[in-house]
Amino acid sequence: MEHTADPHVPFSLLPSPHLTSQPPLSIIMPSSKRQRVSEDDPLTLAIAPPPTESQAEREERLAAEQEAKRVSDAIDDELNKQRISEKKGPKAIKILLLGQSESGKSTTLKNFQLMNSPKAFRSERASWRAVIQLNVVQSIHAILDLMSKAHSSAHPSTSLTHLPNPSSLPLKEYPPLNPEHLKLKMRLAPLLQVEVALIKKLLPNGHAQLSTLANPAQSLFIQQEISVNSSVGWKNTFSRLMGRNSCDSADLIDWSDPDDPGVVLNACAEDMKRLWTDPIIRKLMDIEKMRPEEMAGFFLDALDRVTSPRYVPTDDDVLRARLKTLGVSEHRFTMKTGSMGSPMSHDWRVFDVGGQRSLRAAWVPYFDDMNAIIFLAPISCFDQVLQEDPSVNRLADSFLLWKAIVSNPLLKKTELILFLNKCDILRAKLASGIRLADYIVSYGSRPNDFESASQYLKKKFAGLLKEHSPERLYYFHLTSVTDTKSTTYILENVQDVLVRDNLRRSALVT
Repeated sequence: MEHTADPHVPFSLLPSPHLTSQPPLSIIMPSSKRQRVSEDDPLTLAIAPPPTESQAEREERLAAEQEAKRVSDAIDDELNKQRISEKKGPKAIKILLLGQSESGKSTTLKNFQLMNSPKAFRSERASWRAVIQLNVVQSIHAILDLMSKAHSSAHPSTSLTHLPNPSSLPLKEYPPLNPEHLKLKMRLAPLLQVEVALIKKLLPNGHAQLSTLANPAQSLFIQQEISVNSSVGWKNTFSRLMGRNSCDSADLIDWSDPDDPGVVLNACAEDMKRLWTDPIIRKLMDIEKMRPEEMAGFFLDALDRVTSPRYVPTDDDVLRARLKTLGVSEHRFTMKTGSMGSPMSHDWRVFDVGGQRSLRAAWVPYFDDMNAIIFLAPISCFDQVLQEDPSVNRLADSFLLWKAIVSNPLLKKTELILFLNKCDILRAKLASGIRLADYIVSYGSRPNDFESASQYLKKKFAGLLKEHSPERLYYFHLTSVTDTKSTTYILENVQDVLVRDNLRRSALVT
């Protein structure tokens, strides 16, 4: 057959007359070569049945494969039904939680869950029990490291030889530790093994990362923090281990397990309380500006309760628990419309993203088609620096993030809700004598009280919005998201505002 060149078709796409009479190379490949290629393929080898497979084993394998296919097809059918339902039903309301690391995003999400899925929230207490135990152990670990630092300072010739450059460390006047302190430190040493065991128990398949972040202004010892990927179902670990399907979280805890970390915590409870309340240890912490009570995951004031033999976390405990999350996760809820008085429900999707600097590039793809952004700025952190970059003040970083959000053209139609968070900590910090003007020069000689400071910071954030997105409305709240009652009230108002806006866009209300 003769081919005529088409002037509109590139030369490289025209069929060659020398190839049209021959089938493709893959068709004329010898069967022995095809078999050899198949045998060399690692995927083929991995899924191939064992050569010694019996007839009964073969039937069992085929039945298992058929069941797996049935389950897979059922999942696909359910997903297709969900897509069709979403297209026919009202559009879901989407919220993106933004803010730097430890700003309160995960706690806000927990409040959403507690409000709208309380049974599911409480069924996860077994998992959060391990996280709270880890929070306690790591708080004690940080204090033990501080004691080691004080001891090293008193005995530099023998204790600082392992450091890269001991002479470069700043010298501080630490109160001397007595023999009782050293004995206390030795008695609490088993908690370091408990820390390792908790991490393995919490994330047995290695879905954790340990961030080695040192704050030179606070400690010369590197503190490790566990990080969990948001896409990993770490909360289901305990239900898998126990093999139970119960809504009562206490049923998922094996109280007879001799390896339960709670056994060691209970045995060390008195020593932990003695360490936390010791006046010399408190003076050491003051010198290093170490204030664990201001951080998420603080339970040292509740040691009697959280180290009790049959401890089960309360709702407030779960809200205060600290577990660093990485990546982006989507959480779906069906929410009532709140005070509008309508029985109508709405599907909500809340996206929680990691706030570390290295993860912020992942925010942008989620800017499209969002109904609202809840931006959390922890205003109590005016005297702290970023763990990722100790040269950057945390409050200054929140200002820069807010500026980037309000000036982004992709978000010009997105509702903005600003949470100036951790107001309870700010109030206590200012009352203790820490001056805002020492860290924000523009604060000047204004009174160092909560009302003046919060109003000043509100105007700073509002000024950035007015400068970079004029004539734009936003919603503002002073929050302490660990306070369940006040946060529930705020989130109900947020829900009503967003539902009204969603209905307005759908032309259902005017």
